Amino acid sequence: MTSTPSVRPETGTSGATERPTWTGRFRSRAEGSFPPQKLLPDRQPAYVASWIYVFGALTLGAFGVVLLSGAVLGIEGPAWWHVSRIGLYVNSVHLWSTELFFFFMVIHLWGKFFMAAWRGRRRATWITGVLAFVVSVATAFTGYLSQTNFDSEWISTQAKDGINATGAGAFWNVLNFGQMLLWHVLLLPLVVSVVIGVHVLLVRRRGVVRCDHARRDPRICATARRLACSGYCRLGTGGAPERGGTVNHKTFKPDRDVVEWDGPTVRYDLFKEVFVCFVVVLIVAAGLAVIFSSPDDPAITLKSWSIADPVDFVQTAITELDGTSGTATYGPPYTTTAGASQKLGPLSLESLAGTRIPIDTASDFVIDPLLTLPNVPTLDATIASFQSATTAQQAKWEAAFEKVAATATFSGHLVLRPGPYGPVGVMMIQLLAMARSGALDGALTATPQLIGTNSTKPLLFLADSAYLANVGAARNLSGAPPQWGMMNETGSYPGQAWLWLYTFWYRVPPMSTSSSGDVQVWAIMMLLTLLLALVPFIPGLRSIPRWTRIYRLVWRRHYGGS
Repeated sequence: MTSTPSVRPETGTSGATERPTWTGRFRSRAEGSFPPQKLLPDRQPAYVASWIYVFGALTLGAFGVVLLSGAVLGIEGPAWWHVSRIGLYVNSVHLWSTELFFFFMVIHLWGKFFMAAWRGRRRATWITGVLAFVVSVATAFTGYLSQTNFDSEWISTQAKDGINATGAGAFWNVLNFGQMLLWHVLLLPLVVSVVIGVHVLLVRRRGVVRCDHARRDPRICATARRLACSGYCRLGTGGAPERGGTVNHKTFKPDRDVVEWDGPTVRYDLFKEVFVCFVVVLIVAAGLAVIFSSPDDPAITLKSWSIADPVDFVQTAITELDGTSGTATYGPPYTTTAGASQKLGPLSLESLAGTRIPIDTASDFVIDPLLTLPNVPTLDATIASFQSATTAQQAKWEAAFEKVAATATFSGHLVLRPGPYGPVGVMMIQLLAMARSGALDGALTATPQLIGTNSTKPLLFLADSAYLANVGAARNLSGAPPQWGMMNETGSYPGQAWLWLYTFWYRVPPMSTSSSGDVQVWAIMMLLTLLLALVPFIPGLRSIPRWTRIYRLVWRRHYGGS
């Protein structure tokens, strides 16, 4: 009788072995790291009995509401909420769910800090939590920039200085609405979702961090007794007991809390908790949206500015022509003005990034737009006369007009004293008329494509005016310095409160008076963010929870209510 060789389904050959596939390796590791009882637990350790644990689920619930409301806004388009009451309501839900998201996340983050939640090989869990917060800040920030209303104009013109000081503004242009909208609705939400997903998986893999310095409770010390070290009741020890059988309340050994919990457990429904939190946040955000709505002050255009304050428009326009405006002398990434870059010590990050968004204010804001006006031959001749003059002659005309513009008035038309300003007077009068008709807005955003979404030029022009600052002050957006107002919202609405630490440094010397204050503030914030993320590795900082003993409030049931 002939025997038939067995064939292994995995290999398809008789007794032969094959090298494992990438898919097989991934499956094996996933099954080992995330068995069902860990990935979807229905019980949890008894020490998880504090309201502080709920804020993690509330953060996830709020994130779900943010995504849902944002998706509805995205389906209808970026202009929907400006023209529809329903759209404004959905946007209000989006705003308030974002506020709740950050409120819950901050409480969750600091709660885990005082619980020293990085113990037991949970450093990666802590770092991904901090990273989720940082990326969420960037996501919310681009959301404010994408509003296409006055608040987004204010925030973008104030924020550009800090972003440019780091060199990032050459690539990440906060004045470009189209770019910021794509970052907000696609790229950054994807990153946040991935980081939060990894964070949750790490929590499920390592479990919830144990209480530290637990009192000698027979329920809590079950593991210690099982290991025949009844005199050592410090939770989470995976090694030998302390010598002498006493509890060491000063030693901090973060990687010893790695043994599987073998103490009392309670029923736990993960899906139910997250779903209930989602519903609660949705109800609260919907209620806040009904009561408070959300701000939507119309954006300032060059047209509305020139109609509201034509004299300020002309006074600003002449500085663009003569090259003395803030934009004309800005430096990278807009101009090549020598010595205009901020420096961090001897290093200028702006200069390293280069002038990648070149702006010639005389041509881009004045001459080129005027040349787009049809059927104005006398204007073409005037501009040709100006351009053919020597640089010295142009400067004389510009200086003369700037003096006259300081005393100009408007009474249906621009009223100017006579002066030796040559063709400049005609150019300024025509530019004002062009702005008041709305044609200048179109000229400064014109692109070869069908739709222009880059507002860099009109916003820079507007940012050079006194009008924008005056309107910002009237709408509760100013500060001393103005960056303080970057976290505000128009009227009395809450804004980006999570930016308070960033704006705070602008009030502290030497940043408050330094010409390189923006890059100095960013350097401080990057250092503080790095320290926060690396707390588990830094002696002293990682012991703050032990010294403050706030963890006793979290696990008060295990400390006799103390």
